[in-house]
Amino acid sequence: MALRMVCFSPAFNVMGQTFVRAMSSQGGSKNIGFIGLGNMGGHMATNLIKNGHKLHVFDISKPACENLKTKGAKVYDKTSELALNSDFVITMLPNNDIVSKSYEEMTANGVNKNTIFIDSSTIDPTLVKQLQKMISGKGARFIDAPVSGGVPGAEQGTLTFMVGGTNDEYNAVKAVLECMGKRITHCGDYGMGQAAKLCNNMMLGISMIGVSEAMNLAIRLGLNPQTFAEIINSSTGRCWASEVYNPVPGVTPTAPANNDYKGGFSTDLITKDLGLASGVATASNTPIPMGAMAHQMYRTLKAHGLGNKDFSVVYDFMKNTKYN
Repeated sequence: MALRMVCFSPAFNVMGQTFVRAMSSQGGSKNIGFIGLGNMGGHMATNLIKNGHKLHVFDISKPACENLKTKGAKVYDKTSELALNSDFVITMLPNNDIVSKSYEEMTANGVNKNTIFIDSSTIDPTLVKQLQKMISGKGARFIDAPVSGGVPGAEQGTLTFMVGGTNDEYNAVKAVLECMGKRITHCGDYGMGQAAKLCNNMMLGISMIGVSEAMNLAIRLGLNPQTFAEIINSSTGRCWASEVYNPVPGVTPTAPANNDYKGGFSTDLITKDLGLASGVATASNTPIPMGAMAHQMYRTLKAHGLGNKDFSVVYDFMKNTKYN
């Protein structure tokens, strides 16, 4: 698709520094800042470049930055400068504390009031509201837009984005998010994207344990794992964990189970997300018995040194656990 000609806005001054930012006509190339180039963020940023956008990137990992630099991105040492030169800033970070600290540092010297900040991390909805209040107080806009679809979805550009913000803000970011995802859903006000994400990830954690239990039992009873997986995926037990991300090595070629459970969505992160779900469930007086048990299971995996493994390693843990 041909890009429209980029026009330039006048220079603007923030805290004594002058910045000139390229501004494009609607539908054309945008200057997009991307902070957090991990398993998900690296692919998401790459897809933005593929769609003709100019990327400004930051990550504490130099190899991750170099990888994006070879694809045409500009690497920054300071997130504050990155933000001041961006029409949109997308953050994809591990947890509440890192997200909060990143936004404090990024906006400490002021913001460009035309910039829209988009957080695609998985964080507490309460923190979303705090960040929105802080950013809007500085004159810019902030929304939450967490994602679902895992590393395969990030790589293929088929993620689902759950957006929390006003209708106008949703419409303003939709075209950018469509470069990385297939389904962009407006969930409601600030924090509702995160509410949807936490509920989804709680279900994901529960279903992965269920698939792992069923696969382990079937194999111990003598069923061929491929045969049983085909039965699940054409029957009522079918789900994302069984079909796209099966935890048994050799069943789904692209799943982390075939790479010693490396990469993917770490046990550390699913444990963090289930902890957040537990917190909002307590705050809303909502019973989540299965969610609570899933949280304890993944905490057990972490205690056994499996926090850096993909969360589907729960199958391997069950397979090698002996019960009297």
